[in-house]
Amino acid sequence: MEKKHRKLYDFWKYKKGRKGIVDFNNPVFQTLFGLIVFYLGLRIFTSGMKSMGKLEHLEFFIHNPYYMFLGGIVCTLLWQSSSLSTTAIIGLVASGALPLPSAIAAVLGANIGTTGTIWLAGIMVSDGMPQGITKQIAIIHTGVNVLMAVALLPFIQPIARFISRF
Repeated sequence: MEKKHRKLYDFWKYKKGRKGIVDFNNPVFQTLFGLIVFYLGLRIFTSGMKSMGKLEHLEFFIHNPYYMFLGGIVCTLLWQSSSLSTTAIIGLVASGALPLPSAIAAVLGANIGTTGTIWLAGIMVSDGMPQGITKQIAIIHTGVNVLMAVALLPFIQPIARFISRF
């Protein structure tokens, strides 16, 4: 980059002498703005999920916790966000479209689906399969989440009865 263009770039990037309350290149402002947009997006998504109501064509899938467990894994892998999956699940439970045992199974599935992110990051960092410490972290992260799901999945009905007391 030529020196005269570098000065222009530095002026634009750092805006020397033009500091104000709303500086769009300020990392604090960008972080707060991003959090506000994320929060509003989740609120709109939740209200949309609540308005879905009953889903008659998915009754078999919705009332089977094991299918919801697999659905939680698949949706989280596709969205790469367990927060979005959990928000959708909470919205469906609040609207009455999803029974609590199926919601618990879907959250357990979303917890396993979120391990796909570490595997994807490992694949991007290394050439192909993760190597070294990245592979160890991915295996432990996946193993702990699968172990927890295998341990809790048979007890979904008692867990749902216990939670419904509150």
